Amino acid sequence: MENSGRHVKFVRWPAEASIRNDLRKEGIPCLLVVEGGAQPPICTDVSEDWIRAPISHQDVQARVRALQQRTYGRKVPVLDSTGVLYFRNKTVTVSNAQVELMEKFIEHYEEVVYRAELEQQLAKRVPAPTRNSLDLHIMRLRRRISMVNLSIRTVWGRGYMLEPQFSEKATL
Repeated sequence: MENSGRHVKFVRWPAEASIRNDLRKEGIPCLLVVEGGAQPPICTDVSEDWIRAPISHQDVQARVRALQQRTYGRKVPVLDSTGVLYFRNKTVTVSNAQVELMEKFIEHYEEVVYRAELEQQLAKRVPAPTRNSLDLHIMRLRRRISMVNLSIRTVWGRGYMLEPQFSEKATL
């Protein structure tokens, strides 16, 4: 099913389990249609859900719209209690110290977060953080969050800003 270029693939479960794995790798959302008396899958990925046939057309449409919203509609990063960072259709785990920093960055998404604020956050996990330790945590966090297309930009003399990673240069 398609809506504004936002594809959702239907996959028969468990017969097409390998297709599910391929779609996960590509970040394409899928709706798993559980066959007969098969055990439903455990869906831990935000870009998948399951239904058992028979199901009404309206219910299928509602599930597809919800899946599209979860997959394509995520505009602000989300950090869960286990340290998993979700952004758009990707996820990555972050360390406990990185969780402290990410909470502050997400709270002020696309706004400047001052170094002093980040040092206070880091002090919750690291006793008496130094300037160098904050720089090291920021460097490691930058590498980690690039996997979900996020970046931390240095705002000279002020602090840092969490923003989406742009893969293409803007053209005039």
